Amino acid sequence: MEEINGIEEEIQNQATVKALYKAMASGDTKLVSGILATDLEWWFHGPQNCHHMMRMLTGEAPHTEFNFEPRSVTTIDDHTVIVEGYEGANVYWVHVWVLKDGLITRFREYFNTWLTVKELRVRPVGWPLGWAGKENRSTVWRSQPRDLFRRSLPGLMLAI
Repeated sequence: MEEINGIEEEIQNQATVKALYKAMASGDTKLVSGILATDLEWWFHGPQNCHHMMRMLTGEAPHTEFNFEPRSVTTIDDHTVIVEGYEGANVYWVHVWVLKDGLITRFREYFNTWLTVKELRVRPVGWPLGWAGKENRSTVWRSQPRDLFRRSLPGLMLAI
């Protein structure tokens, strides 16, 4: 039964994130503010002039300033949704949203950055500290920027 509830939560979280992008595109600030926790934790990686999402969500910029059109939306567990988008050869972004009880509580934005998401498991008792066996790490998501495969972008790993 727990697995069924987890799957239902994944589906609901993905729907919430998709609704956020739709609300941003239409300028529905009331819906946007209802989806985000008031104490949203935020992290950004990319050029300083590319804080487009921050500017939109704080009302600094109109919803028409930058078009966040998701190309893929992936749920990787019962609380994390990854959204990827690219707008031609010079713009590639990845958003990692963490939800709790239907609200977005954490947001990670990667702009023009390759991203690999790995799940790190707790080291078994008695195993050496340096143990990094295959069972200890697994890649759960990797950037797929179709238009940018020839560009050199910085790469980061997000451990969850």
